[in-house]
Amino acid sequence: MHKDWQRVRRDGVRVDRWLAAGGVILFLPAAWAQAPEAATEALQPVGPTDTVTVTATRVARPAFEVPASIDVIGGESFSEDTLGVNLSEGLAGVPGLLARDRQNYAQDTQISIRGFGSRASFGIRGLRLYLDGIPATQPDGQGQVSHFNLATADRVEVLRGPFSTLYGNSSGGVIQMFTADGAEPSRISGGFAAGSFGTWRANAGASGRSGGADYTFDYTHFETDGYRDHSEAERESLNGKVNFAIGTNGKLTLVGNYFDSPDTQDPLGLTRDQFRDDPEQATSVAEQFNTRKSAEQTQLGAIYEHALGAHTVRLLAYGGSRKVEQFLALPAATQGNPLNSGGVVDLDSDYGGTDLRWSWRGLLGPRPLTLVAGMNYDLLSQDRRGFLNFTGTGDTQELGVKGAAKRDEVNDIDNFDQYAQATVELAERWSLMTGVRHSRISFDSDDKFIVGTNGDDSGKTHYSKTTPAAGLLYRARPDLHLYGAWARGFETPTFAELAYRPDGESGLNFDLDPARTNNAELGAKWRMGHTLRVNLAVFRTLTRDEIVVATNINGRSTFQNAGRTRRQGIELGIESKPIENWTLAAAWTLLDASVRETYLTCLAAPCATPNAPVERGNDIPGVPESAVTGSIVWGARTGWHAGVDARYIDSVPVNDTNVASAPSYALVGLDGGYVFARPWGRLRTFVRVDNLFDEEYVGSVIVNDGNSRFYEPGPERSFLAGIRLDWNY
Repeated sequence: MHKDWQRVRRDGVRVDRWLAAGGVILFLPAAWAQAPEAATEALQPVGPTDTVTVTATRVARPAFEVPASIDVIGGESFSEDTLGVNLSEGLAGVPGLLARDRQNYAQDTQISIRGFGSRASFGIRGLRLYLDGIPATQPDGQGQVSHFNLATADRVEVLRGPFSTLYGNSSGGVIQMFTADGAEPSRISGGFAAGSFGTWRANAGASGRSGGADYTFDYTHFETDGYRDHSEAERESLNGKVNFAIGTNGKLTLVGNYFDSPDTQDPLGLTRDQFRDDPEQATSVAEQFNTRKSAEQTQLGAIYEHALGAHTVRLLAYGGSRKVEQFLALPAATQGNPLNSGGVVDLDSDYGGTDLRWSWRGLLGPRPLTLVAGMNYDLLSQDRRGFLNFTGTGDTQELGVKGAAKRDEVNDIDNFDQYAQATVELAERWSLMTGVRHSRISFDSDDKFIVGTNGDDSGKTHYSKTTPAAGLLYRARPDLHLYGAWARGFETPTFAELAYRPDGESGLNFDLDPARTNNAELGAKWRMGHTLRVNLAVFRTLTRDEIVVATNINGRSTFQNAGRTRRQGIELGIESKPIENWTLAAAWTLLDASVRETYLTCLAAPCATPNAPVERGNDIPGVPESAVTGSIVWGARTGWHAGVDARYIDSVPVNDTNVASAPSYALVGLDGGYVFARPWGRLRTFVRVDNLFDEEYVGSVIVNDGNSRFYEPGPERSFLAGIRLDWNY
């Protein structure tokens, strides 16, 4: 298939033929919908057909009834038979989503959805992230998931496609984790897992009910020596949730979490030659400057819901603080430039926000109608300081330590959004879901470091956008639903992208516009009772003013708007339980993410004027053209269990000009264990082997790295064993 795909690309047709074929396949079943009633009755699903989701509609609704691509992954996928530290561990089977563990805990998990988020060189951008409804994405679109405590996860919902735009700025997709509610019987839980590269994780928690309240808490400690040199890491994570019943119609939820990761080493990326010579090595400057990152975050939130007949009011409020100190491998000579911000980044951030929502379920004439309306406000105030990463000169020079000040500014970012959604049953077989959101994002920077030729970089700007969405669902049969959806979206520059101007003058880059998208999707959802689920989607997203690199000089990168880009493709997800205790799952993604209008960029530093052409037809970097995952799992809730999983990732271009790429790879993993069930609770044991055939591969890439250190190697064959105890009391 790969050779045929390359041939199609050379013909200039790309995935258009696949899209056409997908459209035909998608609507062939519509004819089948006219089959005789006897055949229809034979295939009707038995019992519940799907899990309930709230991310797409903001009210509880089965995913099967939503005209959108949405997957719900149970919490056990993140906490059973896994390390239980990286969100990527449970997301591999979601079509259209690429989650890559960098093996570098100084950076966050690398996640993209339908190509959005692939340009992020650190953290996660272009996607909206939530934990129990609290944004893990800043108002400017930069986010992280390091504080997600996976041991407490009830489920993770992943929304792809047009309706994700109803979450506002940088919503190329939405990932939301929900902490489990406490339940009877009350229990104390604990676990331990250890494996290759000095990796281990221990956690302890409790959950249950008491009177009119229920609770869930967990503390997790994680350490690793790292697969690569200079990649040691340590993390502590605490997460808790308490629900209180208020009268007969009210509910108050308190949530809180704490995250700490001190002095996490950063091995940096490798060049292609370094990767071939020794994928375990760290870049020499990583050890020379002792590149590392420390992060600490505390967050609290409260959610109050009150039902008044058909009406429900929900108020969320949250606040927190996050401290980050990062030592970069920036040469001392480069930092000597008056405009350079230094090789140490020191951020102190305070943030908070609120969301007020009203929902109503009733009738529009004889037809069921659900309305949702709300508004939210989020604020981030960030003290950003920069320092030299050395002290002294000549023989007395010491690298990797905090030196003299080079930057001092206060950045305030806020957004004020209003939104509304409606779902109406137009007829017995037809359902319409529509929505609209208006967003205003404001940036205000107060520069306090004005020294010599380093002028005043203060400035303020704002962006506003209205994003509509609509989707139509057709119930062709009780077990087959077809849908189409369309929406507009936008992505503002982050504060880091706004900070400097390509012309070298002081102030924010006021010429930088938000990227604007038009999203369309056709899909089919097929359910055969509890034995088979199939989701198929064909999508196309057209973007104007994509945000890309303009210049790179003196340690400062600046950004510009490119012309047009396009993301289009096919997603297929299958889950089957053909016989008792067996589960088969597979996901396939075919994605064409390409430039549709030529522009100039800078490839390496120093570069003060864009001089490298990015040709029409080039692939957007960081995006593989195809990805396939599959798994076979055998076992019940107790006794023996075993599984095998496999993944294939196509080659990945690493820069805008496509002159370099990471090679394709295929990985296989095995796991197995035994679950002991006793009157007092349950004991689960497991062993796991990853990269069974010991393949040498690039696990993730650093897009457009100015030093050509694009490659972050994945680990060799590795082993993990663990135990989990649930004791009822």
